[in-house]
Amino acid sequence: MARVRDDYRNLTGPQKAAIFMLAVGESHAATLFEMMDDEEIRELSQTMSSLGTVSSNVVERLFVEFADQLSSAGSLVGSFDSTERLLHKALSKDRVDQIMEEIRGPAGRTMWDKLGNVNEAVLANYLKNEYPQTVAVVLSKVRPDHASRVLGLLPENFAMEVVMRMLRMETVQNDILDHVERTLRTEFMTNLARTARRDSHEMMADIFNNLDRNTENRFMTALEERNRESAERIKQLMFTFDDLSRVDAAGIQTLLRQVEKDQLAVALKGASDTVKELFFTNMSERAGKMMREDMEAMGAVRLKEVDEAQANIVATAKALADTGEIVIAGTGEADELVY
Repeated sequence: MARVRDDYRNLTGPQKAAIFMLAVGESHAATLFEMMDDEEIRELSQTMSSLGTVSSNVVERLFVEFADQLSSAGSLVGSFDSTERLLHKALSKDRVDQIMEEIRGPAGRTMWDKLGNVNEAVLANYLKNEYPQTVAVVLSKVRPDHASRVLGLLPENFAMEVVMRMLRMETVQNDILDHVERTLRTEFMTNLARTARRDSHEMMADIFNNLDRNTENRFMTALEERNRESAERIKQLMFTFDDLSRVDAAGIQTLLRQVEKDQLAVALKGASDTVKELFFTNMSERAGKMMREDMEAMGAVRLKEVDEAQANIVATAKALADTGEIVIAGTGEADELVY
């Protein structure tokens, strides 16, 4: 095996970590390994296995430097910026960018924990373009309640194919799991983290979209008093249920195939006449009649339930717009359509 040179200054960060793990002994090393994820363990193990013989002088220098940094640090501040600076001293730029994109993504120790914190509409929108077998593997690894919500948002025929694959699925081999994990990490989580870096007004618009009406009005009124410019920008970025009137007939028909009929009935109870008519116009006469009868039969509905139903349908519409399946027209000239 290759020998690590005695020149301590040429050691990389991973090599220093590998030497440290070997030097602290099996018991302490095992404790540290328990705190790492699979990717960290693989990378560190690979570095450890290629160290070769390490001179005692190098080990001594490592521990002296560690002790000096620990004792002189005083209070520690952990943040995205400080973590990124530290990683740049040990890893390549591409590797640092990948790690930072992952940790800026949804919280969770493992990939499956992270997926459990991804909005079900976003996850369903990604998975509907994957093979049914891949989706079956993913849904078998996340929490049942999350899997059920994702499954309900998938196209019906595709969802049933996934269900059949899950019913026939036996123990998934580790190499298949590893492949699915790597694909999710490189194709989905990385893009998710990138899209998370967005304008603060866009973030607040999404938050306001999910508030109930009374709370939203209260916050918006207060914000208008403090910063009218920000309030107006957030209003422009917000997308409400009534904004579905900007979706064309084909888009509404696509949306109708994706939403639950019971949820739509509740949502339409609190919609404007324009939006109600838009949905009914794009239903068959029989379906429209049944929807009206269902709405009449349910009587009075709590405003909170209406808000929740409308928010879910808006989330589905946004996901469809992100993939280009529907078009949400704007109000400016740049958004006008030419036929």
